[in-house]
Amino acid sequence: MELSDWIWQDRLWFPAGLGWANLKDRDGQVFAKGRDLWVIFPIAVCFLIIRQIFERTVAVQLASLLRVREKPRVRAAPNTTLESYFCNASKFPSQSSVEELTKQSACSVRQVQRWFRRRRNQERPSQIKKFREACWRFTFYLLAFIAGLGALIDKPWFYDMEEMWNGFPTLPLLPSQYWYYMIELGFYISLLFSVATDVKRKDFKEQIVHHVATILLISFSWLVNYIRAGTLIMLVHDASDYLLESAKMFNYAGWRKTCNYIFILFAAVFILTRLVILPFWIIHTTWVYPLTLYPPFFGFYFFNGLLFVLQCLHIFWAGLILRMAIKFLPGNVRIPKPNHYREVSWTEIEPSPEPYTMYVV
Repeated sequence: MELSDWIWQDRLWFPAGLGWANLKDRDGQVFAKGRDLWVIFPIAVCFLIIRQIFERTVAVQLASLLRVREKPRVRAAPNTTLESYFCNASKFPSQSSVEELTKQSACSVRQVQRWFRRRRNQERPSQIKKFREACWRFTFYLLAFIAGLGALIDKPWFYDMEEMWNGFPTLPLLPSQYWYYMIELGFYISLLFSVATDVKRKDFKEQIVHHVATILLISFSWLVNYIRAGTLIMLVHDASDYLLESAKMFNYAGWRKTCNYIFILFAAVFILTRLVILPFWIIHTTWVYPLTLYPPFFGFYFFNGLLFVLQCLHIFWAGLILRMAIKFLPGNVRIPKPNHYREVSWTEIEPSPEPYTMYVV
């Protein structure tokens, strides 16, 4: 209890003279409370269940409608020696290892190399699986963006961001804000639960960092009643993600030109929202403007620190997105079918044999 009291002391998380006592319900006004966050775990479980049903019904039917097909794969012949090395040592043996394996397995160098290539291809996720995942995320991000826009379109801080701090921290909680927060948090928690079974990306570590930073940012903004800023941040993140997922869906279906055009649109929206609106409008209002009202405190630095972590990830991903978008412009190299290359990226729409990888949320 003493440790808890020390961690949650007023002077750490609020400006001088303000504290948790200001967030007690009174006069018919309801404020955000930490215990409200427990509901995100059953919501996350519900998302996992709904996702399984959705992917096995709606996503499969849509994949059939768009004629998403998986080409037959040549399976590697049974070989105990090579299988043991593949599972326990490496999926990409060095030249010296290949030569050693030729002696142990009584195969030629070419046969060993072909076996490993076919064996890796067996583990590559199917087009249907990738389409189902993209379809689920597209559906959520699109609905979340529409719902978030509907919840914020008539709010004064949507147009004048300095209104985020008008009356802080005694900002009453609206029902639309409550559900927007709980659904978004529940979804990101479900992504953490499912990341081990989803298609493995090269940027797996970046995914985890992004998910954790996002969950911490949303949860913290709820605890200390930065809800107005939090809803704007969530809306900005949802604005481009559904475009990315739709581009992947059309790519898996073989609609190359449609995929290219949507990806270019996604790149433009991503740059506008993540590299312009977020840093120069929202972060500016959370970093610069509060200093004209209150002296800095720990919660101020903690909240903006999480925002800066996300912004660094956005800059990293924006560079990769731009490189891909440039290659999709008319007259540039056309993208090949994704089946020609091994699984190394989430988009699989990079025209080179070594696609770039990123995970934008």
